[in-house]
Amino acid sequence: MTKTAITPTRAANYNEWYQKVVRAADMAELSEVRGCMILKAWGYGMWELMQRDMDRRFRETGHENYYFPLFIPLSYFEREASHVDGFAKEMAVVTHHRLVKKGGKLVPDGELEEPLVVRPTSETIIGQAMSKWIQSYRDLPLLLNQWANVVRWEMRPRLLLRTMEFLWQEGHTAHETFKEAMDETLQMLDIYATFCEDTFALPVIKGEKIPSERFPGAVNTYCIEAMMQDGRALQAGTSHYLGHGFAKAFNIQFQSRQGELEYVHTTSWGVSTRLLGALVMTHADDDGMRTPPRIAPWQIVILPILREDTDQQAVLEYCEMLRADLSLVTMDGQTLRVKVDLHDSPAADKRWSWIKKGAPLILEIGAREVEEEKVCYSRRDDLKQGKIFEERAEFLGQAGGILDSIHNRLFEDALAFQQSRMVTDITDWDAFEAYFAKEDVNGFSSGKGFVRAKWCGDEESLIKLDALGVTVRCIPFDQDGREGVCVLTGQKATQDVIFARAY
Repeated sequence: MTKTAITPTRAANYNEWYQKVVRAADMAELSEVRGCMILKAWGYGMWELMQRDMDRRFRETGHENYYFPLFIPLSYFEREASHVDGFAKEMAVVTHHRLVKKGGKLVPDGELEEPLVVRPTSETIIGQAMSKWIQSYRDLPLLLNQWANVVRWEMRPRLLLRTMEFLWQEGHTAHETFKEAMDETLQMLDIYATFCEDTFALPVIKGEKIPSERFPGAVNTYCIEAMMQDGRALQAGTSHYLGHGFAKAFNIQFQSRQGELEYVHTTSWGVSTRLLGALVMTHADDDGMRTPPRIAPWQIVILPILREDTDQQAVLEYCEMLRADLSLVTMDGQTLRVKVDLHDSPAADKRWSWIKKGAPLILEIGAREVEEEKVCYSRRDDLKQGKIFEERAEFLGQAGGILDSIHNRLFEDALAFQQSRMVTDITDWDAFEAYFAKEDVNGFSSGKGFVRAKWCGDEESLIKLDALGVTVRCIPFDQDGREGVCVLTGQKATQDVIFARAY
């Protein structure tokens, strides 16, 4: 039996394996507050790089960053009925503004005239601000984004994927016409999909949510869906066309080019730290995380091998020279992020700590490498290759290319897995039920994935999915339009949808 750094393995217990990888990679851990997490340096470093990359993409498309209050008056939510219905069970509400001592205990005091909701999302408070800022068509479009934390009272929290407090960005825009708003909605979905593939090495499926799965208050919701290594879906990002709903609720009107008052068309879109959970569930293996190079806080880690019978100072100087030289190498126009690990720990322990973190390239430099002017390195995407020895100059010349190849390998592996678990030949309910009913205890080795099949659009038929724990993930954009048979009702249907279990 092969020994692995993470136990249990994916095949033995996928859910426990996931938790162990997150902790072993030192990305995050649960805090003392139920359902809340601490993002540690490796995990938060990924978030910072993600934020930097996305923020650049947002600014290139004309968006600017704002910041809005964490506390939102409860009455704001009451103005848009479907919105408050969608979030009511998840809202954390502040009702008092101070504590006093009574009987030796601190108790809430100073009841607020109006309760304040701790931000679950910001459509309402931003809508209120937009109603003051927008007066004329000349004020449009208004393109803003916010990087913030939000709070949603999760009943079944899961580290990184679903926590009561998490980090995200939320874009909010207002437009003169339906076409401009819809173009914006789809543009941002494309940005998310491109980011996931180019930076996270994460293949996604773009599509539209069915009516019952839309964001509360949205007219249309579009999404990107990713497949995890247990075959389940994870919604990686969403973009919403909100129509006039929030505009009417908050009286966001403008004087048109014809001199008439009209309501703006609004959109919203967002991704969150759950994308870090998607990284783990997509790329990690039984030895820990495999971090895609473009999101790795340290792309190359250099480990000095210091033995008592060697010139330790020469090894350290060679390592520092390597770090300086590699820090001048570029990938995607940016210099590489390189670290020399000087922790006073056994070399094997340090190596495995970086393997579990998923550092893309790990260099081990000892007296032999110094004497021969070579490097010894391991690729985290494929540890089976073992240690690779190269001339220092040769390695310096191709380091960026090696990191590119690691990204491509991770993406291709994930895409091949997605394609291998995309079932397209199920056309009737009996076969559908049989496929999803056969579930191993751990859920990993059962062969489950996505079922792409025809659906007639009858939402009442979706009740059949409840017993299987399956949902319609999206209506994928690449439709063939051919007539077939609805897998749930047996009626004629031309529309393909993706069915899956999901996180």
